[in-house]
Amino acid sequence: MRLAETGQIMGSVLDVGCGTGENALYLAERGFAVVGIDGAPTAIRKARAKAKRRVLNAQFELADALNLSKPERLFDTIIDSGLFHVFSDEERDRFRESLERVIRIGGTYFLMCFSDQQPGDWGPRRVTQAEVRSVFRDGWRVNDIEPSAFDTNEGHAYAWLASISRLGRGARSAV
Repeated sequence: MRLAETGQIMGSVLDVGCGTGENALYLAERGFAVVGIDGAPTAIRKARAKAKRRVLNAQFELADALNLSKPERLFDTIIDSGLFHVFSDEERDRFRESLERVIRIGGTYFLMCFSDQQPGDWGPRRVTQAEVRSVFRDGWRVNDIEPSAFDTNEGHAYAWLASISRLGRGARSAV
């Protein structure tokens, strides 16, 4: 919500790992052309039903985030609220390559993932800022990584919110 309210979400939007679609539907309510994808058929059915009930123009598709096909039109913005941290190290590189096929040069990927600052061992794998920077080193620029939080049944969980721009094949970030 904060990203949309501060004008950071732009153009056409892909919500990767959309679940039942709340983030995508929020953006559709604000006039964004948005597509949500998820690997769970039940989640996609629920997202489509919500969009229909709310009379919102949001598209939801069953898709494997590790193997996205190049769309007819590339996305300007990709949002990820809780998907990146589920991938293994090897899958993270595949995921980055998959994102490269669907985002335009100059587009922004907003990544919210479980933080290594979260105490205890419940929940998904923790991610360090260095891991995010390592995965998105070539062809991307990590603009910012800031502390954030996920609301959970247990309260709040520490997260990182990263803004990452697509530079193009072979380009290296100065960061």
